[in-house]
Amino acid sequence: MTETLLTMNEAATRLAVGRTTLYELIAKHELRTIKIGRARRVPESALQEWIDCQLRNQTREPERHGKHLESS
Repeated sequence: MTETLLTMNEAATRLAVGRTTLYELIAKHELRTIKIGRARRVPESALQEWIDCQLRNQTREPERHGKHLESS
């Protein structure tokens, strides 16, 4: 299987975040990376996994928020 590996700049651009934010996601183990020698790359599929996870988490939040509002 061939997968595209992105540089840090490319991955940050695709997520529309800065490099600092990207490195924070990596440090928190929220985004998978591959180390090749001294270079670190982000598999394209890792970006989609992160996006999918964010969408699942954000979809659940309004439900909790809505229940809080109804019980008030």
